[in-house]
Amino acid sequence: MAKQDRAIRTRQAILEAAAAVFDERGYDAAKLSDILELAQVTKGALYFHFESKEDLANAVIDAQVSAAPEPLPQVSKLQEFVDIGMVFAHRLTHDGLLRGSVRLTLDQGGHELNRGGPYREWTELNLRVLQEAKERGELLPHADPEEVAPLVVGSYAGLNLMSQALGSGRADMERWASVLYRHVLPSIAVPAVLAMLDMEPGRGQRALGGA
Repeated sequence: MAKQDRAIRTRQAILEAAAAVFDERGYDAAKLSDILELAQVTKGALYFHFESKEDLANAVIDAQVSAAPEPLPQVSKLQEFVDIGMVFAHRLTHDGLLRGSVRLTLDQGGHELNRGGPYREWTELNLRVLQEAKERGELLPHADPEEVAPLVVGSYAGLNLMSQALGSGRADMERWASVLYRHVLPSIAVPAVLAMLDMEPGRGQRALGGA
């Protein structure tokens, strides 16, 4: 059991180091030697867990959704829909693994990488919650979950690119996420539900049970 725990810790250390290097340099410029130095592991340990740089990068990308914490359940499904995005924006400020994964999904290098996975998974997650909100009568009659879910996921991708281009280091993502929801939700939410939604900056931490 101790050996298995050590292997799990080593794999996680490699993932986190790789995410940091990919986030800073992008896929093409990232070197395995830099990842090894940051993770403080041997080349043998890295290749025990990952077959190649491509395999390692895809594992970092996959962690974007699989490692996401679950927001607290809410009475309103639309609040849960908002919380998915606000938690994501909150995590970008302190979760290096997420930042590295996002950089890889937006990076133009490494054409062999499977970048579509997170987009599909986030869209499917948002779609399920929006469909439940529709069934509960929280959405206006014209609101189509199959249109809203990819629109919001695509908007996050654009906001991330803009944040990087402007050099803010994604520090303003929570504010822009709040702005996005404050403009989108009035067009799809029943007014009584809309009035109860928390879309303000800091919602991500609150949704995870933080102060």
